[in-house]
Amino acid sequence: MDSKKLEELKKKLTPEQQRVLLEKGTEPPFSGKYLNHNETGIYTCGVCGAELFKSETKYDSKTPGLIGWPSFSEVAKSDAIELKDDSSWSMNRKEVTCKNCGSHLGHVFDADDSSTGKHYCINSCALDFEKDK
Repeated sequence: MDSKKLEELKKKLTPEQQRVLLEKGTEPPFSGKYLNHNETGIYTCGVCGAELFKSETKYDSKTPGLIGWPSFSEVAKSDAIELKDDSSWSMNRKEVTCKNCGSHLGHVFDADDSSTGKHYCINSCALDFEKDK
């Protein structure tokens, strides 16, 4: 992303969104607006608006260490995200980014409590929500 686009984007995002979406940060657990959100609709990228997760794939995780952020069992479209190896913080994880704009969303883990065996652990501040009409 060129510096002019980046500066324009930063004006639209809160400091926390900048830290998470652009700098690969994580919001504090149990702090996100979508953790206990149960409306029907679609969760979209907080930067570009790409459709990422359907509300019916959101679930309450019971996996220790992954509780405290919105959890999804699958993506809305197979080409909505990109997975990247992430070995930061001395861990081997898969980072989840928006395939359209490259913004950091969270991480995906294997999980027994998910209907698909996948746990997309996503930062609320990386998302917007479009309610079904």
